[in-house]
Amino acid sequence: MNWQDYIVSDKEVLLGKPTIKGTRISVEHIVGLLAQGWTENEILENFPRLTKETLQAVFAYIQECMHDGLLFTPTKKTA
Repeated sequence: MNWQDYIVSDKEVLLGKPTIKGTRISVEHIVGLLAQGWTENEILENFPRLTKETLQAVFAYIQECMHDGLLFTPTKKTA
């Protein structure tokens, strides 16, 4: 899976946030829906321009970001 075929960043679209190519749907929005409990099928039904491959690309993108250290686990602040 080559996520670059599906995810782009353009400073003219959503301030450069990674989005699904050809849409204004951000990776952040999709991840947020999943975090809220949406299923892949619910996302695909509500966003007909997305495909299973698009969602796989989102997961591949996140995995690569984590691997490259671009996402970090927040630490708890102590009082």
